Amino acid sequence: MNPRSRIFADGLLDGQVALITGGGTGLGKAAARELVACGARVVIAGRRGEVLAAASAEIGERCTTVVGDIREETEAEAMIEAPLSAHGRLDILVNNAGGQYFAPAEAIEVKGWEAVNRLNVQGTLRMARAAADRAMRPAGRGTIVNVTLSPHHGLPGMVHSSVARAAVEGLTRELAAEWGQNGITVVAAAAGHFETESIRKYPEPVWRAAAATVPLQRLGREEEHAWLIAMLASPLGHALRGSVVTLDGGRDNWFGAWPPPGLRDAGGEVPTEDRRRSQAR
Repeated sequence: MNPRSRIFADGLLDGQVALITGGGTGLGKAAARELVACGARVVIAGRRGEVLAAASAEIGERCTTVVGDIREETEAEAMIEAPLSAHGRLDILVNNAGGQYFAPAEAIEVKGWEAVNRLNVQGTLRMARAAADRAMRPAGRGTIVNVTLSPHHGLPGMVHSSVARAAVEGLTRELAAEWGQNGITVVAAAAGHFETESIRKYPEPVWRAAAATVPLQRLGREEEHAWLIAMLASPLGHALRGSVVTLDGGRDNWFGAWPPPGLRDAGGEVPTEDRRRSQAR
């Protein structure tokens, strides 16, 4: 038995097929669980087969997997082909895969800047185009949800990610206008700070201070983000095409001195994350 959604009507997404990149952990896995609860069949994608297999077993029989890297053209196409081969259609693409590392702007090297752009911007565009060309445009329907980040007034220590995610939001608006005539909805979900495993990969002063910078005074819960993804995948999502819907506990409204209290380390410096240990969301 698959669980029922706590929020949405039974059968909201009956007959729909979704692909979620970065679906093996965190917000991606939570979204997969909710879309299944709403009646969809879901394919979760990522680079680590064992992680995907564990997530699929946890979610249930309506969730299957495909291994691939959104940074590679042929692998992106293969990921889009997986739901088409298994279910004959692809109605929903959630571009959830992404990543960045923590460093002051002056410490970011060109190689690191380009790596963040390649993953977050080029990977998102590559998946969206493959989904549109191979599945959604021929069917005359489909929804693409691009997951970006909040706050929008800047992410100190992650300027490369701020730029990349702003580019994805601009891309969302352009594709929504261009592909609307093909029946394709493109919308973005801007996620604030959430209580996930991935937030712990940042320096301790960063994740310990995260909730204090949210007006709601707590981190988001994974299921809350999953509910937003389900809403955008529903018929209501079509009316929101081209929009950036922010879910961050009021974080976009916060401002203050940099660095926020408690962010500096014992030596008085803003910590820098070891990029080699960073991983996709």
